Amino acid sequence: MKIRFLSLLLFFLPFTSPAQTGIYASFSASNFDLLDIPWQFGPTIGVYHDFAHAPLLSAGADLRGSFVGFGSSKTYSGLIGPHVQIRPHVLPLQPYFEGLIGIGHVEYGQASVRTDATKFTYQLVAGIDLTIFPHFDWRVAEFSFGGFTGLEDDFHPKTLSMGFVLRLP
Repeated sequence: MKIRFLSLLLFFLPFTSPAQTGIYASFSASNFDLLDIPWQFGPTIGVYHDFAHAPLLSAGADLRGSFVGFGSSKTYSGLIGPHVQIRPHVLPLQPYFEGLIGIGHVEYGQASVRTDATKFTYQLVAGIDLTIFPHFDWRVAEFSFGGFTGLEDDFHPKTLSMGFVLRLP
């Protein structure tokens, strides 16, 4: 019985390392992929909390807000979802992947063909962080593909972001 308990403890020990929380801010550029609407810009801010750790992998949740665009063309969204990050300890690079869902507000178009709606939204995200100092990362690049449900147009913004991450001890 003691050997079985010790074996289980040794197996699960790598998955019980301390949780890691990161706060980030990014500058985002989004292509709405709609006629006569140029690239839109704005901040993305958020926090992730990784609570499961394996030797080269961590997993948790991400909560973010995005405020892209100005004037008559913009999207604002609040999203949450799983965050998975690869942590090869021999390299300072940390790729990550996310699948996020939430609520978003979108505005674009002119006069009678104007869209102004609050809808369910989603994003698929892939990016890479580079550790510059302990607990401080440069978010080198992030790409997201998103969408808003229930709109008349096929609206799927593609967004590129770059920023910084402060990992809390």
